[in-house]
Amino acid sequence: MQNLLLAVDRLSTWIGKTFAWSVVGLTLLISWEVFSRYVLNKPHAWVLDAQIMLYGTLFMCAGAYTLSKNGHVRGDVLYGFFRPRTQAAIDLLLYLVFFMPGIVALTWAGWNYAQESLAIREQTFSADALPLYPFKFVIPIAGGALLLQGLVEIVRCVICLRTGEWPARDEDVEEVDVEKLKEMVHVKDADIEALDQYVVAKEGGKAAS
Repeated sequence: MQNLLLAVDRLSTWIGKTFAWSVVGLTLLISWEVFSRYVLNKPHAWVLDAQIMLYGTLFMCAGAYTLSKNGHVRGDVLYGFFRPRTQAAIDLLLYLVFFMPGIVALTWAGWNYAQESLAIREQTFSADALPLYPFKFVIPIAGGALLLQGLVEIVRCVICLRTGEWPARDEDVEEVDVEKLKEMVHVKDADIEALDQYVVAKEGGKAAS
């Protein structure tokens, strides 16, 4: 079971990291349009639509990835003090009552929405129209990925209720732990304080001269 949970985590991670490359495309597109508009005096009407679609794709496809890393915003003021079983019970209730119905509705409605857009070959309303229906298929794709990851999170809640401990997650990039970093390079707080005093004294000597 744990291998299956981690496999879904890796799938969500792969989806998130794959669509994260749209940031590069978005950056290049905006940079090129700024140059074209203000240097060459040749603006393009379709670029704004393309920017919105790229950003929307990035935002939606990051949902399952963020959920797999337990990175969505939560009210942690009291939650962090609860025992794992209490946390799992709260999470399970919220997943069943709010998350699952909402994501199922999003995926179902998004699929119908995309199909209707494809049937009429929907385009944007700018002077240089772009096809809109490919972007609308992102909605059910992102919803399906979120739904799958949500099922995994529900299983994790059930396991935690039984064992009293949260199952392991697939590891990913983490914030730098300053204390752990100091241990790795054998630096003590006294060393840092001595270095600060040396810099201050050196700068003071330069100012006096």
